[in-house]
Amino acid sequence: MATRQIKMPVKDGLPQGVEEVLSQRKQPERGRFLLQVDRQTKGSYTTLEAAKAAASVIKKNYPIVKVAVYDSVDNSNTLVEAPASR
Repeated sequence: MATRQIKMPVKDGLPQGVEEVLSQRKQPERGRFLLQVDRQTKGSYTTLEAAKAAASVIKKNYPIVKVAVYDSVDNSNTLVEAPASR
């Protein structure tokens, strides 16, 4: 029986306007500050102010859930409190 040689296509890059699909092997780049809702990571931010702003919006709309900002460099967790009601 004769052997067949199969050539795989070479990926030089993605065409314009096409985003690369991320898998479990290739995770998206993460920022330093992680937004966690009930200990589940929902997003990452490069600045503390951006992470706290997103956390306060979630806490305002859903005051029951536990919302925290995790600093992955200092390994510290900061809980976000619900805004004071009038």
